[in-house]
Amino acid sequence: MTTDFRLAPDVADAFPDTRIAVVTATGLRGREPWPATTAALEELEALLADGSWSPADENAPRIEAWHAVYRAFGTNPRRIRPSVDALGRRLAKKGALPRINPAVDSYNAVSVRHGLPAGAFDLDQVTGDIEIRYADGSENFTPLGEPGTVETPKPGEVIYTDTTDVLTRHWNHRDAHRTRVTEDSVRVAFVLETVAATRDEQLLTTAAGDLQALLQPHCDSSTVHYLSPAHPDASA
Repeated sequence: MTTDFRLAPDVADAFPDTRIAVVTATGLRGREPWPATTAALEELEALLADGSWSPADENAPRIEAWHAVYRAFGTNPRRIRPSVDALGRRLAKKGALPRINPAVDSYNAVSVRHGLPAGAFDLDQVTGDIEIRYADGSENFTPLGEPGTVETPKPGEVIYTDTTDVLTRHWNHRDAHRTRVTEDSVRVAFVLETVAATRDEQLLTTAAGDLQALLQPHCDSSTVHYLSPAHPDASA
């Protein structure tokens, strides 16, 4: 069983430097120890504590590019922040990253290390295929951790959606509750994103490799595919 990802033509046309890595893991084992992920989180926190590294902030080109994209589709990025911006700010303020579960912790570590937004979907909870497109105002979204809440993205907002409802709002600001990754998720698609591929394509490739290295000891198989305006479809 496969799930296709598709970058809608009008989003590709509006943001032609988009490139998205889709890292798929099957047979994921989320209830065993993931020592490399634990070490990756602790290393980032130690580097931050001793002042030798800090997460990219809104003055960094990678974050600035996302702020520009958010503004282009009508979202204020200082009020509703791109995921990597929010995660980096949280790390800088608290000195630690949240510990959710090994799979989520893995993509959080890779996201904040490289300054690229990341997310994930439990493919067994996804219906049909996944499209990155503009909202038309008719869709529903239930935010992660708020199963009783239903929001309606405004027309023109970039969303990930399947055939049931919205999987992320504001491109990568917030994930949906239904397709959240848990310790019991066994078939997961992770996404890493850039809207400045001319500059950051190699960074994206490195980040995808880093994530795959964290996943591979704890799954049966994993693959990496890339979405771009030139190649707007990929299977997970």
